Amino acid sequence: MRTMWFAGGFHWVVVKGQQASPPEAAILTLAPHSSYFDAIAVTLTMSSIVMKAESRDIPIWGTLIKYIRPVFVSRSDQDSRRKTVEQIRRRAQSNGKWPQMMIFPEGTCTNRTCLITFKPGAFIPGVPVQPVVLRYPNKLDTITWTWQGPGALKILWLTLCQFHNRVEIEFLPVYSPSEEEKKDPALYASNVRRVMAEALGISVTDYTFEDCQLALAEGQLRLPADTCLLEFARLVRALGLKPETLEKDLDKYSESARMQRGGRMGLPEFAEYLGIPVSDTLEDMFSLFDEGGDGKMDPREYVVALSVVCRPSQTLDTIQLAFKMYGSHDGYIHEGTLSSILKTALGVTELSVTSLFRAIDQEGMGKITFADFCRFAEAFPNFAEEYLYPKQTHPDTCAQTPPTLTPNGFCADFSPENSDIGRKPFRKKLD
Repeated sequence: MRTMWFAGGFHWVVVKGQQASPPEAAILTLAPHSSYFDAIAVTLTMSSIVMKAESRDIPIWGTLIKYIRPVFVSRSDQDSRRKTVEQIRRRAQSNGKWPQMMIFPEGTCTNRTCLITFKPGAFIPGVPVQPVVLRYPNKLDTITWTWQGPGALKILWLTLCQFHNRVEIEFLPVYSPSEEEKKDPALYASNVRRVMAEALGISVTDYTFEDCQLALAEGQLRLPADTCLLEFARLVRALGLKPETLEKDLDKYSESARMQRGGRMGLPEFAEYLGIPVSDTLEDMFSLFDEGGDGKMDPREYVVALSVVCRPSQTLDTIQLAFKMYGSHDGYIHEGTLSSILKTALGVTELSVTSLFRAIDQEGMGKITFADFCRFAEAFPNFAEEYLYPKQTHPDTCAQTPPTLTPNGFCADFSPENSDIGRKPFRKKLD
């Protein structure tokens, strides 16, 4: 493996700090994770890793990786995740009998401008970990491989075209968790992330792997840059409501919202509707839907937003759910209703749907059904780009310059330091 890296232009690896022994730190947490070249750190330490189950089928690489006894996990299998956590705990608590494990707690590749939310898997065992930071201080970045931008083969070709590629691995001091951190893996992960971010000189962000999936979903309704649905998804997780489990309850929530017949509810009723206590986080979520600031919200909007977060690529399923809640007894909705549905589904405060509605309502009846919408979506699969996004307006209260998108699809200016969470009683879609 070392010969392979040398042939690829990584002639030497700069190592800072000292790698701890397995009894001192059974787990190495490495960040930022930005490329498949991060495997250099794995081969240098000969640590076991947690990796996607599909990776074992990669020719040559899949065979080589088995020698370090990795833990394979399937993102789509909930039982696989549970078994992975159990295996990590067993290895971490073996007092050095197993090789050290190197875990990439971000769970996905980013562009190294910040550290996203760490997944708790490495911190659930409650044992000391050694943070490891990775740098590629090259003049030209041919390393970064994220959700958008050059593909894997192009990255490989561009890197091989460089005469020399620099890489630095720094082992930070072992981090021993407090009793409070042992009981709260999320707190433990957050504190380790801050230590690593300070060593790297970058900021942290509350975005997660799931947010990236949401922002770049392949559905017909692509989320715009100023969507509030990423904030909504963060609040859902903060309330302990997992989208993967909530998806099963969408029909229950939608039926309950439909029975309200457009009735609005206050914060206490909303808490009862969700079956959770009133909290500051719930108030933040409530305020996303309380656009009028009168302390009332429509539960149907919550269901539409939740449907998008739970299944971002299944646009028609979300629209069908909305038609059931908003439609009249004969299944029709009007232009104003379609506007409410799509504004919520896109997480924006202003949206013109007049041209889209008229294109769907070819007979000029002033109302449409879900069947009409489906026929139109099938005939014009890219209808959002043509009818919605060019017409989308940005409120005056938004930043004068919209946030630029970084290569991984995240908004570059979002971080806990500059968010208004906890300081404003009402945080509307407009904000």
